[in-house]
Amino acid sequence: MAAIDRRPGIRPRASVGRRLDVIARIGFPVGMTILLMLLTQAPLDIPEQAALLPAVALCCVWFWSLFRPSNIPPLAVFLIGLCMDLLGYLPVGVGIFTLLAVQALALGVRRSLSRRGFFWIWGVFGGVAAAASLSIWLLTMLLTFHLLAPYPAIFIAALSIAIFPILAVPFAAAHRSVADPDQA
Repeated sequence: MAAIDRRPGIRPRASVGRRLDVIARIGFPVGMTILLMLLTQAPLDIPEQAALLPAVALCCVWFWSLFRPSNIPPLAVFLIGLCMDLLGYLPVGVGIFTLLAVQALALGVRRSLSRRGFFWIWGVFGGVAAAASLSIWLLTMLLTFHLLAPYPAIFIAALSIAIFPILAVPFAAAHRSVADPDQA
């Protein structure tokens, strides 16, 4: 429910259209994340396209956990991680654990980063993306009992850091408009 609906006072009952608008605005971060993850699996003939899936998921979970934490609860991040595992052919649990850890870190540094600018947020995300890709790499090796080259993990970290500003700009605009339930 929007914050304006919780304020004391007399107002008319919310119409069905307004309620649907609020629900759509609340579901925007999760819906957009899943849509972008599905788009990374489209046959686009991009070299190393498989690395886009974890990179996009990391960027989306980080951004929305910082700016709309109430709209992306841990259960939704769990489902996003499960989708990442299933779409990316990862052992089940790797994406779930990684994205829940990213969300926990984002929620932990949310207050201190809110006073900083974009470059601070991007820099901290760089460290988080490196740790998350290392986590994906290590957990995949541990759960598959195969020694894997570290180059895909390095590439996922670099790709995540590179595409974060590309995703953050439209997400910031959406954060102030379509993803804001108070504007419903």
